[in-house]
Amino acid sequence: MLVYIRDCDKDKIICNVDEKDIAEHLQVRLKKEQEEKERKRKEKAEAHLYTIIKVARDKDLASQIGKDIFFDLVDHDKVPSFRIQKQTPFSVFKEEVAKEWGIPVHCQRFWLWAKRQNHTYRPNRPLTEPEEQQTVGHLKEASNKAHNAELKLFLEVNVSQDQLAPLRPLERNKDDILLFFKLYNPEKEELRYVGRTFVKAGGRPLDILEKLNEMAGFQQSEDLFLFEEIKFEPNVMCEYIDRRATFRASQLEDGDIICYQKAFKEEEDKYRYPDVPSFLEYVRGRQVVHFRRLEKPKEDEFCLELSKQHTYDDVVEKVAHQLELSDPSKIRLTPHNCYSQQPKPQPIKYRGVERLSDMLVHYNQMSDILYFEVLDLPLPELQGLKSLKVAFHNAKTEEVSVHNIRLPKQSTVGDVINELKGKVELSGPIAELRILEVFYHKIYKIFPLVEKIENINDQYWTLRAEEIPEDEKNLGPQERLIHVYHFTRDASQTNMVQNFGEPFFLLVHEDETLAKVKLRIQKKLQVPDEEFVKWKFAFLSLGRPEYLQDSDVVATRFQKRDTYGAWEHYLGLEHADSAPKRVHQLNQNRHTFEKPVKIYN
Repeated sequence: MLVYIRDCDKDKIICNVDEKDIAEHLQVRLKKEQEEKERKRKEKAEAHLYTIIKVARDKDLASQIGKDIFFDLVDHDKVPSFRIQKQTPFSVFKEEVAKEWGIPVHCQRFWLWAKRQNHTYRPNRPLTEPEEQQTVGHLKEASNKAHNAELKLFLEVNVSQDQLAPLRPLERNKDDILLFFKLYNPEKEELRYVGRTFVKAGGRPLDILEKLNEMAGFQQSEDLFLFEEIKFEPNVMCEYIDRRATFRASQLEDGDIICYQKAFKEEEDKYRYPDVPSFLEYVRGRQVVHFRRLEKPKEDEFCLELSKQHTYDDVVEKVAHQLELSDPSKIRLTPHNCYSQQPKPQPIKYRGVERLSDMLVHYNQMSDILYFEVLDLPLPELQGLKSLKVAFHNAKTEEVSVHNIRLPKQSTVGDVINELKGKVELSGPIAELRILEVFYHKIYKIFPLVEKIENINDQYWTLRAEEIPEDEKNLGPQERLIHVYHFTRDASQTNMVQNFGEPFFLLVHEDETLAKVKLRIQKKLQVPDEEFVKWKFAFLSLGRPEYLQDSDVVATRFQKRDTYGAWEHYLGLEHADSAPKRVHQLNQNRHTFEKPVKIYN
């Protein structure tokens, strides 16, 4: 923060502050902040002495599945955690859990989580009695191959039928498999956790249908479809389970997830996502997209929930429906640049990408923003045309108007000029126009009339049209066209030259002095005498100025014998930039740069 202080108030403001000068509520706040800072410092210093144990229970699975998460079982960042000294025996930790949650030690059975090869994370096996005699630190090191500072556990607690009292865990043998269950409702498009149970490896899903109906609150005889949730990265894999095959034959093991739903008869078509696999595919690809008008790139116009798998046609149809537009082909979309936080320069071509995911990806990042335009003709038809924005300037080099010229791609610059003649006011019926390429206040090119417009880029360069003065149409052997640019010198950057304003061409005669050239420049630009007398004139080559006297012959400085001269060799007009600052609206997508504000000490 930059603060200005009057010299006369300096002693009153820049002075020592005693505790009595600080308001009481601020003292309390500062004391709390200091204590919190000290606590965190101490925690950090003692972190190597402690282990964080994160414990997930059935209530965590029930509260998260279908709301915060849909795949796997739990987000461990949102489960209760305990900070335990590493030398603490695990049995002592169980006593702390009993005290914290009211679950007797003999009713607790803890399971270790394991990351599988398919990147899912599931309860893998219960802790053995010898393991529970170890210290927390030793158990964490032995079970944690990733060497994280945390020990993640699942607490299995069985409760009585009235749900009031915890029970001792059931005896478990090698043939028992712990399975977790999620229930899907296609009508509500809802997935929720309904519980877990042990099954025998040699048993079949048919044997537990009554149990599953009880978990779901269905009638005992309800027919069910069962699916195994296998993985979700990089793609969803959720497969139908044969109810007559054994769990072992279906390759089910501890920690596996079964999703189930009512078996539908003929009403499958009335649901958007009739079964678990289609719903999980939808959730995996679900994407809320923020749509913005291209001309208002900072404001959200509306948001749509789409699928990353939606096709190009799906997306533009939904946008058109939102805008109440009957023809989706008149929608043109432009992707978002995640780095510049602006629209990309090039819009998406008609059916130029396959999926929504292709529209949103930017290098290795995924955006959630798309820009849209409503065109006056269908995009496929527009793509057969080339649109160029051309600024028309008068004889004083001032911008008069900006025109959007739309022609078939095989058209030439000459065709653009013919189109433009019907849109601008010319000095006479036989006036001729030329189109220039201008960038950073310099002229880089005069386009030949026969040049095809298809490859002309108006995204970063300004296309400028102007009348060709009569004396420039047929140059004589003693005449030359030179570049004339405005410039100023920045004293803070070792007199670095900075161009500004509108550049232009000027015809000079071989023996013409600067004094004569100045008169013609003043007349062309219509600069008042009192202002023009302050201007300096220099020949610049590669940014280095060589100031000229009135008696100097201008043409001798331009030895290069090409028609227009190189853009880095020019006659410079040094004066203050008094023009009002404005962002040029020639193209909405163009990146604009303004001179920074500088503060010098």
